[in-house]
Amino acid sequence: MFSSERTPKAEQTRTRIRDAAIRSFVERGYPDTTIRLIASEAGVSVGNAYYYFPSKTHLVQELYQEVQREHVRLATPLLKQTTGLVDRLRIVFESGLAVLAPYQRVAPGFLSAMIAPDSPINPLSQESSPAREVTVGLIQSAIDGADHRLPEDLTARMPDALFVAHLGLVLRWTYDSTDQHRGTQRLLDTALRLFAVALPFARVPGVRGVARDLLDQIADVRA
Repeated sequence: MFSSERTPKAEQTRTRIRDAAIRSFVERGYPDTTIRLIASEAGVSVGNAYYYFPSKTHLVQELYQEVQREHVRLATPLLKQTTGLVDRLRIVFESGLAVLAPYQRVAPGFLSAMIAPDSPINPLSQESSPAREVTVGLIQSAIDGADHRLPEDLTARMPDALFVAHLGLVLRWTYDSTDQHRGTQRLLDTALRLFAVALPFARVPGVRGVARDLLDQIADVRA
C-alpha cells in the first residue's frame, strides 16, 4: 500500500506482516523466509502480503530500518556520557554490533544474498538508503558532539567513510569464531588506537590531504 494515508486496520495488517517477517528472519534466516510463510504467520493471504510489501526485499528493508533505529536508541544515551571523539566512535561501533547480536546465527545467509553490488539488499544500494542514512546520521552526531574539532573538509567526509568501516567490522563479527568475539574487538581497538594517533596530525597540510583522499576512496565504495 503506497498511499501515505492508511486506515487503522490497514496499518495493523501491515504491522502484523512486518513483525512476522522480522521474526522469521531472526528464527529462519533470509533464504528460508518466504512471502508465503510470512503471510501464513501473519494470518493474511499471500496476495494481501504482496499488496503491502511487493517483495521480500521490501521486508528486509523494514528489518534494516528497525535495526538502525534500535542502534540510535541504544547509542544516544551513551553518547551523552562522553565528549571524546574516539570514545564516541567506539560507542557507535560497539552499539551497532550489540543490536545485531540476535541476528548473528542467521547473518551469513543475509550476507550471501547481499554481497553482490547490484543486490537490492546490499547495505550500499539505493534501496537501502533510508536505513543507511540513519547510521550515517548517528556517526555524524557522534562527530559533531565531540570536543575534538577536525578540519571541515575531513569532518564532511568522515560519516560516509566510517559507515563503510562499520560494514567491514560487521563482516568480521559475522564470521568471528573467537570467544566473545575477541577477534572483532581486537580489530576495533587497533583501528581506534590508530585513529587516535593520527588525530593530532589532521591539520598538517600534507597529512590532511592524504587523509582527505583516503576518506574519499573509502566512501567511493558506496558509488
